[in-house]
Amino acid sequence: MAKGPDWNDVHRANPGAVRDALTEPDIPFDDASPLNGDGEAFFRKWPPDRRSVNALELPAFGETFLIKASEITPEPISWLWKYWLARGKLHIIAGAPGTGKTTIYLAFAAIITSGGTWPDGTRAAAGNVLIWTSEDGHADTIIPRLMRMDADLGRVFIIRGHCDAKGKQRPFNPATDMDSLRAKAATIPGGVDFVFLDPVVAAVPTTRNSDKNAETRAGLAPFVEFVEALNAAGGGVTHVSKGTSGKDPLERVTGTLAYGAVPRIVMLAAENKAEGDGEPERIMVRAKNNIGPKDGGFGYHIDAAPLRECPDIEATRIVWELPLEGSALELLNDAEGETGRVSKLDEAKRFLRAALSKGERPQDEVKTEAAAQNISWGTLKRASEGGEVIKRKDGFGAGARSFWGLS
Repeated sequence: MAKGPDWNDVHRANPGAVRDALTEPDIPFDDASPLNGDGEAFFRKWPPDRRSVNALELPAFGETFLIKASEITPEPISWLWKYWLARGKLHIIAGAPGTGKTTIYLAFAAIITSGGTWPDGTRAAAGNVLIWTSEDGHADTIIPRLMRMDADLGRVFIIRGHCDAKGKQRPFNPATDMDSLRAKAATIPGGVDFVFLDPVVAAVPTTRNSDKNAETRAGLAPFVEFVEALNAAGGGVTHVSKGTSGKDPLERVTGTLAYGAVPRIVMLAAENKAEGDGEPERIMVRAKNNIGPKDGGFGYHIDAAPLRECPDIEATRIVWELPLEGSALELLNDAEGETGRVSKLDEAKRFLRAALSKGERPQDEVKTEAAAQNISWGTLKRASEGGEVIKRKDGFGAGARSFWGLS
């Protein structure tokens, strides 16, 4: 049976209305707290004709919950770092080994916890961070790097283990323990602002076939729901596939298309092979952004030195450099020496993103413009597949027109 709405959430959203709707005198009702710890059981005490909030009938358990669009208040995206890290959204950073992916997220954690300065010069509001990693040691790697980047360690919470119902302790498993983590994180004073998993593939249950797009999406769903519930920015670390230089940046992310499709923002980190004075050692680019601009990036290099507090411990940090202009594909091609080696398919995908960037357009117009740029109809159709382009028909029969737009 499908689970009904979370009545604790209903209560928190409008406790006064819930209290007024339920008139049972012998049940204590505290506006400031959850519904006696079990909102669903609490609401079961009342028959359907008594479960009324704001004059709307609450659904019976097992029924689908609907809400009118007119009753949803529009709200802006809440940014931790404008156009790079958004609350309630999933982000992915991908790159080859040695590009500093985890260290970049640790740099974000340091900036957030200390109220530091982002690479673009804007200031962060101080907040709390959750970190889970199976790749690096906490005491000898994660903590020294955070110290090197001046993080406020009192605002950093390391996800270490899980205690089951029988009291047995084991390592934390992102694929099965997100609900438990959500309950624990809710007790942190001030809430959670940023949480990242390294690697993010650990959030997908091993019983699922990680090569299937739909199952990977389902595996990532609990993490997405976690960051939405806590209104935190969620981050995942993954790799790029070998031999993919010069290809579309999103296609380079290792695994199924879901690792590029589910996140609202995808970043890629790469070493810079370009020669010349002033060239950054590495670059971080924004390969996808469904909620803001997606071009541009930043140069950076990784610096290693002893800690001031513990001179016998050497730790690395990210040193940010000047911002970069251009698309992710252009910046990565320049950095990796792939300029001029863009495939016809990738060229067609780039064309579609540009042609449809301002909204939906008739298919025949897009086809004509593509032909003017020597992009064949067959290549254009292949480039439009994969979910990034949405297609619809207006009308019926011979007079129907096809329209294309970006997802």
